[in-house]
Amino acid sequence: MEAYTDFAEVYDTFMGDVPYEEWADFLASLIEAYGVSRPVREPGEVQELEEAPESGYIQGFEEAPESGEVQEFEEVQEEPGVTEEDALISERNLVLDLGCGTGTITELLYEKGYDMIGVDSSEEMLQIALDKKFETGSDILYLCQDMRELELFGNIRAIVSVCDSMNYILEPEDLKKVFELVKEYLAEDGVFIFDLNTVHKYRDLMGECTISENREESSFIWENYFYEDEMVNEYDLTLFIREESDLYRKYEELHYQKAYELEQVKELLLQAGMEFVAAYDAFTHDPVTAESERMYIIARPKRI
Repeated sequence: MEAYTDFAEVYDTFMGDVPYEEWADFLASLIEAYGVSRPVREPGEVQELEEAPESGYIQGFEEAPESGEVQEFEEVQEEPGVTEEDALISERNLVLDLGCGTGTITELLYEKGYDMIGVDSSEEMLQIALDKKFETGSDILYLCQDMRELELFGNIRAIVSVCDSMNYILEPEDLKKVFELVKEYLAEDGVFIFDLNTVHKYRDLMGECTISENREESSFIWENYFYEDEMVNEYDLTLFIREESDLYRKYEELHYQKAYELEQVKELLLQAGMEFVAAYDAFTHDPVTAESERMYIIARPKRI
């Protein structure tokens, strides 16, 4: 599972056509339907932050990181005067975005009134998320961690993971480990919502092909290969991003993603002490079918 590096700085440009607002709306509806988290701020309301340093570092860092540098987070002490009721409300409102990338979904859920934590293994992606944080004035906590080694300071009532982050977990045992860690930090009445690209999408729709597209600000070539024996999808991505001088800068990325059958995911959840609740087609929001290209899966800690 490799983190984005140089590609991070153009990721948002490349993903500019993605309907993130619709995704965030659907996530919020699933959290409300299956979880206990509730936004305590009005949508669009931004908490007042203390004076933000120019470089925009996260509260809890010893000093502002240099561009592209994300430092280890130290435990934040409780604020004086916080009542038990305040703490309970804050806990119920807390949502973790696992594999948050540049923080787009994290920011959108924050705008809906949730208190957010974003976790990603790419320092470069998190630096962009930090830049957004101080542009918007949001009070989001970002942590640089591999989700297979997740470490938090307390329980979370809702954990989400989208943009096929889970497909980057190439080994089933590692995916089970992620599920085990989610269970460890998820409250007993909490909910875990994540998406996956389906086997149908990788094998039947993408397979071995080359896709190219010209856009106003960028162009790309996507060379795709699906290895059915390993159920692994490889894509070689070459991007040309237009800069202010009207010259184009070239970026190259090689990515591998694992195709998981829904029944296999259910079994891994069970082995990790979680229980499967539901699965929805990411586009129709109906139950998953053999033709679904991406699915949202809802799970929670197994109830004894």
